[in-house]
Amino acid sequence: MERRLAVMAGAGVLPGRAAAEAVRQGWRVIALAFDQAAGLEAHSEVVVPSTITDIQGVLRTLADERVQAAVFVGKFWKRRVFDELGDTDQAGRDLARSGLSDDALASMVVATLTTMGIEVLDQRPFLSPWMMGPGTLTSREPSPAEWEEIRAGFALARSLAEHGIGQTVVRSRGVTLAVEAAEGTDETIRRGARLAGRGAVVVKAVAPGHDFRFDVPTVGPATLAAMAEGGATALAVDGNRVLFVDREETVRAADRAGITVVGLDDGS
Repeated sequence: MERRLAVMAGAGVLPGRAAAEAVRQGWRVIALAFDQAAGLEAHSEVVVPSTITDIQGVLRTLADERVQAAVFVGKFWKRRVFDELGDTDQAGRDLARSGLSDDALASMVVATLTTMGIEVLDQRPFLSPWMMGPGTLTSREPSPAEWEEIRAGFALARSLAEHGIGQTVVRSRGVTLAVEAAEGTDETIRRGARLAGRGAVVVKAVAPGHDFRFDVPTVGPATLAAMAEGGATALAVDGNRVLFVDREETVRAADRAGITVVGLDDGS
């Protein structure tokens, strides 16, 4: 039986990679492009430009294409959701009526698609080659002082993530300088590094009950560029729960900048 998958594509390179992996797994891919996503066309039967201001059109496309499952991949900017909410159609307003928190939006999306017989899938099976495991990836291990900040940062970041506030904290000299909210990881890093000066430590954690259907926390070249720009010297993430995009390129950039990159397991 033919399997038809909708790749709900946000910005970045991941939607194209997920589409390629879906084809390899035997799916026929219908892509709904909500932003610029490189490589999407090469692995999709059709690419439909889509917008949150026309949710009814999105649902009609899913029905017309006889989609059985959907995977949300790429960056969906929450700021755009806030900016465009007033211009959206009735279906979009219905989706947002219970709030714009991640949990509220996820629940409404799942409920809406379930009524159409469409299952929302975990992203990780389509992105598994890029998940970062535990261990140090760079040539330099964290210093004892950096390990101190990393451990303190994880204790805070995991708690904040569990409460839906954000996943990233920036620390230096025993002080938490920035906590991620809706602005995203890179802006959090820039804000914290400006306050810290050289030597800031960046920690990205994932809540125990994180819903990987709608978000796989991600680091990559832009993360390292923001760190290098601000003089941050260490990046630590939850091992096996964070995507590491363009790993070889990013590790080379980290080594050039003197940044250590480490993944922690649950017991760290």
